[in-house]
This record gives sequence, structure tokens and C-alpha cells, in this order.
Amino acid sequence: MNNNEIDFVLIWVDNNDEEWLKSFQQYKYGEQRESSERFRDWDNLHYWFRAVEKNANWVRKIHFVTCGHYPKWLNKAHPKLNLVSHQDYIDLEHLPTFSSHVIEINLHKIQGLSEKFVFFNDDFFLLNPTMQEDFFQNDLPCDAMILNAHAGDGVSHIIMNNLLVLNKYFHKKQVIKNNIWKWLNLKYGVNLLRSFCLLPWPKFTGFYDPHLPQAFLKSTFERVWELESDLMNEVSSHKFRDSKDINQYLMRYWQLVSGQFSPISIMKQGRTYHLRDDNIEQSVNMIKNSTYKMCCINDTAHISDFKFVKQKINQALEEKFPEKSSFEI
Repeated sequence: MNNNEIDFVLIWVDNNDEEWLKSFQQYKYGEQRESSERFRDWDNLHYWFRAVEKNANWVRKIHFVTCGHYPKWLNKAHPKLNLVSHQDYIDLEHLPTFSSHVIEINLHKIQGLSEKFVFFNDDFFLLNPTMQEDFFQNDLPCDAMILNAHAGDGVSHIIMNNLLVLNKYFHKKQVIKNNIWKWLNLKYGVNLLRSFCLLPWPKFTGFYDPHLPQAFLKSTFERVWELESDLMNEVSSHKFRDSKDINQYLMRYWQLVSGQFSPISIMKQGRTYHLRDDNIEQSVNMIKNSTYKMCCINDTAHISDFKFVKQKINQALEEKFPEKSSFEI
């Protein structure tokens, strides 16, 4: 395998699949265990493939990760497509799983995965043409070392678990000293203020998370698993998200503090919209007219009319990507 080759990894779940629903109902406990918006089907996965073919045709392989179900329109024989079921790379004793954390932290075990890969959720879209250099430069993932503090909302408890592991192996002052110009890089713009304000804290308090396609080195996953195998196996045993989990953010943080990244201006790369009733038109306009290379259209519980919003978003994606890709039958 050529060291310059880059793979994409896409994870997806079909919440309409009867077998998946039956298994989900069998294992879940507590009505609020998983929020409904996590599994709502937007019926726009084909636009993801159209966007990749149009804007990242240089990708070597797309590893499409599911629990074994696939869209009816998918061209399964496409030479760039590797169909990956959970049982192909996650230990069978940990299956089935309905936790994205488990699915994500085991990705390095996918057979044939390149050392350099980009991770996608199914709500990440490539809006405009990209180059390999948008994701990797000097054989390192493109990223930004921007410090942050968490307020206890969202997935802050998971991030704190990640930080507990990180602070166990890395000393903040030494990390900064080792890569001072990756920390204090002008490409971060006004976000440098975040880092300056948090520099006095002796330990890592968090990092800015852009929630966009994320470049990884497979060897980073392997290193974390080597050092924290008990923890990783414990998390992998969870059927659903758990307050004691870590997630794939840990691998990103590990790359940052070990200096295994090339600094970029993340703010110029893309935009994330956490959909609400008051930002739908902004989201639609971004899809249609934005000069950003990538975006995230994130489903939330703050949508009062899901059917209407789904129609608006998908209409914008159809206008942006009207031509069927070779990944579609």
C-alpha cells in the first residue's frame, strides 16, 4: 500500500431495518437511553457519495461501516468501496452494539485500512473540491491545537474521560515546549485567545472540537489500545453509550499533544450547523452557496417539524449534487 494513499471511513445505521430495530429493542433499557434524533433517517446518504465522487475523487478506498445492512441503491461492487460489518472488526463478544463510541474506537481493526484515513459521520458532507493536503500534510493529519474548557453539557462527561487518559501520559508544560509553534500558530487566528487564557492550568482542560471530517493515523489508535487495552475493552463491551465511555476524540487529542499533526486554519475549512428551527435557512444557504470545503448538518432535538426540515435540507443537497454517482445503481 502506498504511504501517500488516504482512505475514508463512513459509519452509518439504517434505523428502518427490521432486524436492527428488533435487536435494539431487545437490548435497550430505559426509554431515554438513546435519543431519537441519533437514529432518525434523513434519506440523504446518496448525496454523501455524490459529494465524495465530485470533490474527493483522489480517495483510495471508502470503508462503509454498518451492522450489515446497506441502502438498496448502493452499488456494492464499486471498486473503491469496502463493505464493513461490525462483526468484521469488533470482537464478537461485544456485539451487537448500538454505541457509536464502540464502533469508532475499534476502527483501526478494519482489514485493509490505510495508515492515513479520514473519519466521517453520515452528516458530514464535502461541499466543494478538496485535495489530499486538506487532510494530510507532511504525512501528518491536518488539525488545530486550540484549547477549550467544557461546561458540562453535551458529551462533556465523555470528553473528561478522554482527558483523564491524556493527562495520565502527557505533561502539559512539556508538550507545549516540544511543539511551541504548533501551539501558538497564527493560522488559528482569534482562537489563539482560547489557548492563551487556558495556558496557566497545569493539566489539559479540553480542546476545541470542530465536528468535521477528521484525519487520523491508524497507528494512533494502535498506540492508545496498546497502553489502555483494559479500558478500551471495557468501553467496547457497552451496548449503548455509557457515562464511563471514551470516544474517538481521545485519538485526536493524542495526535495533538504528541505533535503528530500539521497546523491549519480549521475555521476556513468548514462549518457545523446544529439544526434548530431558527437556523434552517442559514443551513440551506450554506449548502447551496458556501465556499467552505466541508460541513456538518447535525440533527438535534430542537427541530419541531422534522419532515419539513428534512425536505428543505435534502432539496438543497439535490440542487448541490444533482448527478447520480457511480456508487449508485
